[in-house]
Amino acid sequence: MTSSAVLNGQKTIHTAACLIIGDEVLGGKTVDTNSSFFAKYCFSLGIELKRVEVIADDEAEIIEAVRRMSSKYDFVVTSGGIGPTTVNANLYMLCTGSHDDITYESIAKAFGLKLNLHLPAFERMKRLSKPHPMQAQFDWDTPSPRLTAKLRMVELPYDESLPEEQQAVFVADDTWVPIAIVNGNIHILPGVPRLFERLLEHLKPSLLPRLTNPEGKGIYRYMISTPLPESTVAPYLSDLAARTSSRGTKVGSYPRWGKQRNTVTLVGTDKEFMDSLVPEVERNVQGKMVSKEDELDPPSDEEGEAKEYSQ
Repeated sequence: MTSSAVLNGQKTIHTAACLIIGDEVLGGKTVDTNSSFFAKYCFSLGIELKRVEVIADDEAEIIEAVRRMSSKYDFVVTSGGIGPTTVNANLYMLCTGSHDDITYESIAKAFGLKLNLHLPAFERMKRLSKPHPMQAQFDWDTPSPRLTAKLRMVELPYDESLPEEQQAVFVADDTWVPIAIVNGNIHILPGVPRLFERLLEHLKPSLLPRLTNPEGKGIYRYMISTPLPESTVAPYLSDLAARTSSRGTKVGSYPRWGKQRNTVTLVGTDKEFMDSLVPEVERNVQGKMVSKEDELDPPSDEEGEAKEYSQ
């Protein structure tokens, strides 16, 4: 396992996967926005996001999913099930974990690891967070159920054969929550969107050297608006897809129900090649490249009436 962890932590990042963990998402109590953010994040870096899954707070499901994802994808992110809700230095620590915060424990079991108190994270927690007003008498140095609950949030999966700094990283100076890294490529993040997004943004500099394009240039998406129905342009697009696949360009067609124009897309990393395709695509679909799908839409009845009235 150690050798795979070292390899996973060093290889070039081509692909990614996102695992959303939480009964509250599956039960409709919480809307998942983290996977959408992560998709845009990967797109901007030129990483191909291959899979997004939402699973319950269930140990067996977490174990199966992280083992499979770690073996198939270069960069894996999990969201949820680790406890903290807010950890800004200027805010109260409102949550101390709950009975279903099992992500750390489950991922540790998945790779035969034990949980170990991460002292740097605990020290940062004490320094950067303060108890809720209802916990005004809380004492960091006196054993108590509340302290035990807080300690649970900094008990991380630990591989004795690897340096500690390779297993947990702090990416934001005013946040005590570390990004725990397991098996070299699984990055465990909290589910709170603001914190999830903040930690990923600060992780970006450490990912750039491992990307296919170290400058962090992402994937390009061109949109061509066409008045033609999908059935009319399908034969041409099928031929175009076959001709461009070897250059890493994907061709898409997206009907816009209830609208007069549909959208054809070119997605890839070779900007110069894609630029050369645009005139051909515009000609064959009788369309025009746009920056927004609705750019060439005729005004709605209400918009037309308002414009006529203003004149």
